[in-house]
Amino acid sequence: MTATSLELWGPFLVAMAVALVITPISIKVAPKIGAMDVPKDERRMHNKAMPRFGGVAIYAGIMVSLAGFALDDVGVISIMIGCTMIYILGLIDDIKNLKPIVKFGGQMVCAIALFVQGIRIEFITNYFGEGSMVFGDIACFLITVLWIVAITNAVNLIDGLDGLAAGIGAISALCIGYVAYIHGQYIPTLAMMVVAGAALGFLPYNFHPAKTFMGDGGSQLLGFSIAAFSILGTVKSTTIVVVIIPALVLGLPIFDTLMAIIRRTLRRQSIGTADKEHLHHRIMRAGYGQRRAVMLMYCISGIMGIVAVLYSRGFTVEYIGLLAVAAMLIYVLLSDTSNRSVNVRGVKIPNEKKELKEKESKNGK
Repeated sequence: MTATSLELWGPFLVAMAVALVITPISIKVAPKIGAMDVPKDERRMHNKAMPRFGGVAIYAGIMVSLAGFALDDVGVISIMIGCTMIYILGLIDDIKNLKPIVKFGGQMVCAIALFVQGIRIEFITNYFGEGSMVFGDIACFLITVLWIVAITNAVNLIDGLDGLAAGIGAISALCIGYVAYIHGQYIPTLAMMVVAGAALGFLPYNFHPAKTFMGDGGSQLLGFSIAAFSILGTVKSTTIVVVIIPALVLGLPIFDTLMAIIRRTLRRQSIGTADKEHLHHRIMRAGYGQRRAVMLMYCISGIMGIVAVLYSRGFTVEYIGLLAVAAMLIYVLLSDTSNRSVNVRGVKIPNEKKELKEKESKNGK
């Protein structure tokens, strides 16, 4: 094991250990501060009130590890400030249930705070030719803020099954960190290892059957930190890590978010309106239990992570092939109508049409 490997696995293990220690504490504290998720509709996957203060463990893991291993980097400090802001916003939402417009406005403020501190997407490589496309001040501002807010919401929206957001967040961070590592980007690699470690430290308490939820505080923090660290420091010198790689790795939550926006727009609903049509809801209705549904989505995210790595190494045929495999898996899962008599909680519900046909058949005999 090289010195560099030790320097990267150390922060990962510290973040994981802190999250492992803090999570059970957060479970006991949650009822006292009102951070409880009470099931009020069928969209919920749980039947009893659950703590949703687990995001504090992910936050603590990230902050403690970064403070111990990367506090000498100005960009890291800036993102730590932004992460603190987005976590506080999410925690308030978990306790007070903020209106979607207020939540979105808070996310914009957090993203703008990063931009002001110099965390920006200033240019991308020209994919169709030589050189780079340099953004003006206005374009730089819009692209940076929209990118951070979009990824934050993508991870936030996919947090609908036990262990789903934590697992996909960890897979995404590890894949982006690996691409940064093979391209010589040390600080972004370390930061992504820290995010992955904190998510994995929380996961044992969140995997089905979950003992706690990360809440909006945790899911927004995961998305925000992945988006921010992907544009950190010297990483801005290459479009590979800034935009394309995170977009590929986070392809599943991004796809789910785009479909939600299109679906709600066509129905003339507010984009912030909750529904039961997310990818994980539809997989559950196809007859898969929570564990299998989550593992299937882990697999698709893992495939997308490999696609991102192959893309970064220039293996065009290979990454296009795997991308097609991922697309086919999503299609198969969404088009599986073999067992629609299962609701989103995995409980069998009566199929009136089927029962009527069976009765008619018996009467005919």
